[in-house]
Amino acid sequence: MKRLLRFATWWDNQTYGTELFTRRHGVKVGEDTQGNIYYRSRDGKRRWVIYNGEVQASRVSPDWHGWLHYTWDETPSEKPLAHKAWELPHLENLTGTEGAHAPAGSLRRTEPLVRRDYEAWQPE
Repeated sequence: MKRLLRFATWWDNQTYGTELFTRRHGVKVGEDTQGNIYYRSRDGKRRWVIYNGEVQASRVSPDWHGWLHYTWDETPSEKPLAHKAWELPHLENLTGTEGAHAPAGSLRRTEPLVRRDYEAWQPE
């Protein structure tokens, strides 16, 4: 069943069509810390990524995103970008997952919010 799904699905890995295209026309140029593999075509006109696991665009780091979108010609493995000391490591978009941010007062928080800045109105 899993092999049959690869003909049409793309969200958990590459399809057979993408794999065949990559084998025939792709040149591996690098890999990121998450295991995503980056390719370019032999003529240099196309660039793409094969995700390691779930296909989610936010899993591509800003360094590789810039290369994929022709912002710079050198790959991050050839010419790493300079990062500032205050920059945080890249994280994928966690919206809709358990790791998503839940602000104070959110129903998703396990502990209730204790508010002292106002007093609730009570009818007489």
